Amino acid sequence: MAERPVYPATWGGNPSPEVNEARFQKLFDEAHAMAIQGYLPDGTVVYWNHASEQMYGYTAEEALGGNLLDLIIPQDLRQVVAAGVRWMFENGRGIPPGRLRLRHRDGHRVAVYSSHTIVTVPGQPPVLFCMDADMTELERAESELRIAATAFESQQGMMITDAQGVILRVNQAFIRLTGYSAEESVGQTPRLIQSGRHSADFYGAMWRGLLATGHWQGELWNRRKDGEVYAVWVTISAVADDTGRVTHYVGTQTDMTQHKAAEAKILHLAFYDPLTQLPNRRLLLDRLEQAAGSSPRNQSAGALLFLDLDNFKTLNDTLGHDIGDLLLQQVAQRLTACIREKDTAARLGGDEFVVMLEDLSPRLEEAANRAEVVGNKILAALNQVYRLNEHEYVGSVSLGITLFPSQGSSVEALMKQADLAMYGAKAAGRNSLRFFDPQMQEAVTLRAALMSGLREGLSKREFRLFYQPQVDSGGRLNGAEALVRWQCPVRGLMLPDEFIPLAEETGLILPLGQWVLETACRQLVAWAAQPHSAHLSLAVNVSVHQFNRADFVDQVLETLRRTGANPRRLKLELTESLLAKSVDEVGAKMAALKAHGLGLVLDDFGTGYSSLAYLKRLPLDQLKIDQSFVHDLLVDPNSVAIAQTIIALGRTMGLGVIAEGVETAGQRELLARLGCHAYQGYLFGRPVSPEAFEQLLVCQ
Repeated sequence: MAERPVYPATWGGNPSPEVNEARFQKLFDEAHAMAIQGYLPDGTVVYWNHASEQMYGYTAEEALGGNLLDLIIPQDLRQVVAAGVRWMFENGRGIPPGRLRLRHRDGHRVAVYSSHTIVTVPGQPPVLFCMDADMTELERAESELRIAATAFESQQGMMITDAQGVILRVNQAFIRLTGYSAEESVGQTPRLIQSGRHSADFYGAMWRGLLATGHWQGELWNRRKDGEVYAVWVTISAVADDTGRVTHYVGTQTDMTQHKAAEAKILHLAFYDPLTQLPNRRLLLDRLEQAAGSSPRNQSAGALLFLDLDNFKTLNDTLGHDIGDLLLQQVAQRLTACIREKDTAARLGGDEFVVMLEDLSPRLEEAANRAEVVGNKILAALNQVYRLNEHEYVGSVSLGITLFPSQGSSVEALMKQADLAMYGAKAAGRNSLRFFDPQMQEAVTLRAALMSGLREGLSKREFRLFYQPQVDSGGRLNGAEALVRWQCPVRGLMLPDEFIPLAEETGLILPLGQWVLETACRQLVAWAAQPHSAHLSLAVNVSVHQFNRADFVDQVLETLRRTGANPRRLKLELTESLLAKSVDEVGAKMAALKAHGLGLVLDDFGTGYSSLAYLKRLPLDQLKIDQSFVHDLLVDPNSVAIAQTIIALGRTMGLGVIAEGVETAGQRELLARLGCHAYQGYLFGRPVSPEAFEQLLVCQ
């Protein structure tokens, strides 16, 4: 049997956390006493649990995608049922629960008690949930009761009254159900167990129906002796003598408590996060839709606060997900304590929470002030020490705020604004709050345009390689570093700092990096064909994302083979961030490249991981002194000390050293005195096009 989906793709929202999905699956599928189905407005079946298979004879595979009317609705009920379904979807709520006789696959009728609930997810089609309890046994018991008094002691609570409604007899099931003994019940009327939930008009209609037809059935809320209110399905039948005069009434009660509890639990799991018991995204969006809609009418602004726990992934990775779950639960408790009862704290998933504050003030400025007070209160509360089993943990949170109503802002736009403001707080150093600024939206729009342009630029070959000279101590040009430029049709020639971070974030660095590698290799082939340039080497920067690919080594070697470039003229510049990964894995890849003759350079040395224990295990050829140290050589003794240390380290480990960012003769002379004899920088030439670089070679 195929697995029954918890949320079919046709009606589900954003996916719930894994634990939420598992609990939904368990609750729905293992509700053996409750046949649960889900239908779209046109009657299409989107959910069919195991109990539905048992009750109606259709497997889930047969039912899913079928139509309600064709599967289980008898011909004589189709028009009424179709009208009822239309009414429920139009009004957004279920019709009163009731008993039906539906059709089994083999044609026989199945007696059920059916409840209906409409579940609406903003932006998605509503779904009608039908929860059917099998009433076959109940009908049989009722029939037997009317036929013979021996059925009196059934599992259903029963009472017999006289024609005036005075209780004459109750059975043991009634005593267990209500808590009243036979002695306490006899002589009373059914008002003994009335809960007060039903009006006098309700009881009046019930008695009119009973007197007119001799029969009544329906759902009642009664009260036990201990005061507990409970739901029952009640059937009342009039007993007449031979002359047709009513002499008694026989009433049966079937406890519906479990049915109601299951129904409530289904709704709770649909709208609440099972870990924190806070409202989930679905319920938050529904409340936000209502609040944003009513805010202009009430002339009172509200606020949406988007929270993200700082460094939550690190906590999960180091202490485990169980400890992470404890933190999320305590965060939820503290959030709830920080807000009013009318406000909403919700968990979106992961470590993201949202707080919705309603009716703050008619004036936006005052509403913003009040939202900021609550935001700071939340920051302070979430900054306190957490006790997570045997661990103590001090966390922080980044918090973004946006106000509503906002001109033309939909619910989705408000969520996005608060999210952007939260990222603004993170960018500002975390553990802080920021309000949404339209400039944030502008930055996001520009970023989206840049991303789109980046993809298009790759497909249209808008990128160019520029080459910056590298020279020896005598000023002889012996190589170059390949630096990518984007000839953007909108922004003009763009430098790497303007687009490489976005390329790395979006994964576009992989095709871009491969293009750079292949173009550089073809340039080496061109240089090798000319006597004056055949000695040149070419350094290519490699992104961490490229290097971490399992097939990186194979990809480099295949590019060399395909282009015909000499691997001994190609140098790969790697950043120190690579050393944060497994040194054995990194070392194995580097050794494989080195075995084929490639040169390996550690770029920006001194600014990153800098573990000498790792360095000695890696087959490097050259260290590159970062330009930040070179820039301050003549004014900062610390920079001199760092450069001298790197040069000495390279000499000790048998590695070459090259300094980048050399702009003045004074910097070069000092580096030469310190023992560095390879340079790159504006003193020797800026990055230039291949044609301009060729002129440098000719003039040398």
